Amino acid sequence: MTVYFIGAGPGDPELITVKGQRLVRSCPVILYAGSLVPDAVLAGHQAGLVVNTAELTLDQIMDLLTQANAAGKDVARVHSGDPSLYGAIGEQIRRLKALGIAYEIVPGVTATAASAAALGVELTLPGVAQTVILTRYGSKSKMPPGEDLADLARHQATMAIHLGVRHLASIVAELLPHYGADCPIAVVYRASWPDERRVTGTLADIVGKVSGTEIERTALILVGRVLTAEDFADSTLYAG
Repeated sequence: MTVYFIGAGPGDPELITVKGQRLVRSCPVILYAGSLVPDAVLAGHQAGLVVNTAELTLDQIMDLLTQANAAGKDVARVHSGDPSLYGAIGEQIRRLKALGIAYEIVPGVTATAASAAALGVELTLPGVAQTVILTRYGSKSKMPPGEDLADLARHQATMAIHLGVRHLASIVAELLPHYGADCPIAVVYRASWPDERRVTGTLADIVGKVSGTEIERTALILVGRVLTAEDFADSTLYAG
């Protein structure tokens, strides 16, 4: 058997890949992160066992994977977004390797890509930004050396910040010295879901704008000049 770590995308059930959808519909066992993956992603499945793992411990999840392995049944292990980014699959993979259980990662659409699409922007523009930094805010656990926001902000690249909207004021304070008060910033809540919300502004006013909403989690922060840039060179891609 094989455990397939499937990226279900950011929320819109149509943003799962064709391969991911095929596996969800064919695997006899499905373990999915119900708090972040909508039920519609599982539409058309024929699994005999479907488990929402939102409330399960790692040990409990591994017990289910071990049982499926003993029965020779492939598992669709469905995560939100792309499982290689903040998907908490590393510890599962480590245990699968120790047990000699085969696995495969099926990529998914990231929250960053969905947020850019919602805002209608390109995150890399000639002469403005050619680098995108995906990171998170280190609130519960410290960031590795050199990866604090202030260190990353020195590059002035387009930045996508996960898990930080509750600490927006602190994030802005760290970004301001490097990006400037007039730098565009956007907070996208539940990108691609029916209740998606977008709040845009600058580092000078975004905290006030978001404080008037109920956005407290499941939001991505995008910052960078690309968000409002108009005066940039054409790409050489279409040059004659």
